[in-house]
Amino acid sequence: MAERRRAEPPADLWREERRCWAQGYAVVCGVDEAGAGPLAGAVYAGAVILPRELEIEGLDDSKKLSPRQRDRLYDVIRERAAAWAVAWADEREIDTADILSARMLAMQRAIDRLSPAAEFALVDGNRDHGKHGAIVTPHRTLVKGDARSASIAAASILAKVSRDRYMEEMARLYPEYEFERHKGYPTRRHYALLRQYGPCPIHRRTFLKKL
Repeated sequence: MAERRRAEPPADLWREERRCWAQGYAVVCGVDEAGAGPLAGAVYAGAVILPRELEIEGLDDSKKLSPRQRDRLYDVIRERAAAWAVAWADEREIDTADILSARMLAMQRAIDRLSPAAEFALVDGNRDHGKHGAIVTPHRTLVKGDARSASIAAASILAKVSRDRYMEEMARLYPEYEFERHKGYPTRRHYALLRQYGPCPIHRRTFLKKL
């Protein structure tokens, strides 16, 4: 008789926040970005402070969720968060600096918009600075933080949904590029349309060197 495989226990999404609270930081935010890889548009960042130990059904890394799930959680997070903010760095800033610096600028801007202000930030990933931008709020980086921290998971959803909606707006301004389909990412179809029409004002020129 085959042994029944045990289900994996659910991840404790509050462990990292508890570590911060134990170190004396009372107000902790999570921060994440979306849109580092596309050929067009801004990179977006979300920052969220959640009430302690708040349970939000279905909260997870935004990449693991369907668009419908993300849209539902986007509304729940904004309604139930102690504070939330969304910010961005646009394609001009990306081209002038670099994408890593732009990511840091967007995340710090989101943190700076929080009210009440965060005393400490949990930052998704393993980078906290570039040549032209850095996270200056006291912080700790977390690899795969959107699967380890409730605050980062919430921030990842706000960033992803906000950027997707922005790209849908850009699709109405520049319908020939079909941004509503690929959100600016380097798909085969996006490259084909770029070769047909050339870049539009929101394309990142430093990302188009292969054309």
